[in-house]
Amino acid sequence: MKCQFCNSEDSRVVDSRPTDDGASIRRRRECISCGRRFTTYEKVETVQLLVIKKDQTRELFDSGKIRAGIIHACHKRPVAAKEIDQIVTSVEQFAYNSMQQEITTQQIGEMVMEALRKLDEVAYIRFASVYRQFTDIPTFMYELKRLMNEDKQAEL
Repeated sequence: MKCQFCNSEDSRVVDSRPTDDGASIRRRRECISCGRRFTTYEKVETVQLLVIKKDQTRELFDSGKIRAGIIHACHKRPVAAKEIDQIVTSVEQFAYNSMQQEITTQQIGEMVMEALRKLDEVAYIRFASVYRQFTDIPTFMYELKRLMNEDKQAEL
């Protein structure tokens, strides 16, 4: 690490500790040449992940959008913030661990719907109605019947 005071490239780490948010490491360094101390931060470099939308446009992955959609679907439902965070984290981990640079909104939506279906069926239907763009009552009823049939089969 280059010293900011004398531009020497020789320094030693005096102290290391994680930052408050745990996303990076704070290091106190001492320059071998001039003896002055300075602070550096080290963090994992993430790959930019693009989301392919339904209209084939691409935008940067934003877990905040996923969280907002789930919160909207869970409005006035007995779903804890911790459970919402777990869904967002699992989707985010899947997206980044896939080692792909792109993920589709369809993949994201299906993961969210599967998690909501296990967590709260009303929140699942709310999310599905927006995600799948139910345009009429028969489409909505079809999804409800499918959900009820799956529940009956799971009980058997």
